[in-house]
Amino acid sequence: MSKAIYEIVDELPTKNMTISALKSLDFVVPGEWENLVGFENTIRAVTGEEDEDLIQEIGDRAVYLFNDRSQGYQRALWLYQTIDTTGTALGTAALANKVGEAIPLLGFLSKITPKADKAQTIDLSLKVVVELVAFCQINGIPGDSIGDFVGALADYGGESLMRMAALICFDGLIPLGPDFIMKVQSTLSGLTPSRLEENQGFQKINDAIPGGDTEGKLNFIGQSFDSVRDWMGNFVADRGLTPQAVTNNLRGFLEFSDDKLDYLGAFLDMSTNYYEHTGVQTLARRLIERAAAEI
Repeated sequence: MSKAIYEIVDELPTKNMTISALKSLDFVVPGEWENLVGFENTIRAVTGEEDEDLIQEIGDRAVYLFNDRSQGYQRALWLYQTIDTTGTALGTAALANKVGEAIPLLGFLSKITPKADKAQTIDLSLKVVVELVAFCQINGIPGDSIGDFVGALADYGGESLMRMAALICFDGLIPLGPDFIMKVQSTLSGLTPSRLEENQGFQKINDAIPGGDTEGKLNFIGQSFDSVRDWMGNFVADRGLTPQAVTNNLRGFLEFSDDKLDYLGAFLDMSTNYYEHTGVQTLARRLIERAAAEI
């Protein structure tokens, strides 16, 4: 890895489109997520520790664990980062100076190409696979442990739960509508290995997906999505989530019309990196918890 884990955590932003978008989802998972940034700050928050020497010791141990390639932490980070770079980055410099004011989507329409439903459904299913495989890597269990992942999903909280909420809202409800789960299933059931190989996201994370050949990987993607389907459906139903409920909360910092939700979905995809941001936070938390336990 080119950067140390403490640098990556230290450099997490406190204010940008990703943060604004995630904050808009507080109504979905009230009080679950705070934007915890800074390595030392995270150690203090996770452990409750105040002793400077012990904080240093925990930090050193966490860095050591991350750097140990026999552990899965670097792989998990790579997955979180890579799945978020599949959307073309929208001029972040152009957006940076607009944070704090409502951004008119109209000004970006010429730069945005909404994904076809099929591409969007594949991308959503790949993010589920990344969540599953990264979970396995962080916890040191085989990468195809679907049952362990589904069991853990019931106990998700904090930034991990926020990441799943954002996946459902930003990659599901907004671009695909209220029946997004059915749409993903329909796409996956009719997808051929050769069509999957054409997908940009798949090309990037192909090597990390269990299953052997492309057909096996396609089956694994289908099994992974099937395993979270009920959880996602219940998540949406329990909270009464609709595309309108989600978009209403985005209006605090984005201006858009309701007939442009496909563009809104594409804009969020291109201007945010919520998987990487919350993934780094999850990774830092798990590293620090383990480091503290081992000292």
